Amino acid sequence: MKVIHKISIISVLLIGLSGLFSSQAYAQKGNVLKINIFSPIASTLNLQYERKVSGSSSFQLGFYYSGFSINETKFSGIGITPEYRFYLSETEAPNGFYVAPFIRYQNFTVSNGPNEGTITTTGGGLIIGKQWIFKEKIALDIFLGPKYSSRNVTVTSGTDTFDTGNGLSGFGIRAGVCFGLAF
Repeated sequence: MKVIHKISIISVLLIGLSGLFSSQAYAQKGNVLKINIFSPIASTLNLQYERKVSGSSSFQLGFYYSGFSINETKFSGIGITPEYRFYLSETEAPNGFYVAPFIRYQNFTVSNGPNEGTITTTGGGLIIGKQWIFKEKIALDIFLGPKYSSRNVTVTSGTDTFDTGNGLSGFGIRAGVCFGLAF
């Protein structure tokens, strides 16, 4: 079951990536590279690349790295968030109001003394947002929406279960404010 789940995630990512590079027609003013300014609050670096697919849609791929410690527990990992944006404004993508379904995969390493393990989460959700492109170069993207994820905990040494509470699984909110460059 885990293998099928991983294959489906990889398939969705490959299909999305093929859409990023399949058309030369949108090379001008169809790309936006952004950073989420909320991510440093959670000791995270979050970068996003958006590519216009048509006049009313785009594909975005977000990557992040997180690493921090709480007391004696060290926590580090990566995440990937592909999303497809449907722009509902009269302006052409990637500018205006949008709705975007997304999926997310996260993989974290956790250690606390002799206890070590991994936490893997998968999930998805739906965000609504608005992106402005100023002077055809500067992007401001604000979004908010519900998300759901499930987690799998694997203890690699020791006996701790790494109970992380509901922070990595269940229902939650995905929000962000991103600044970037359009090109």
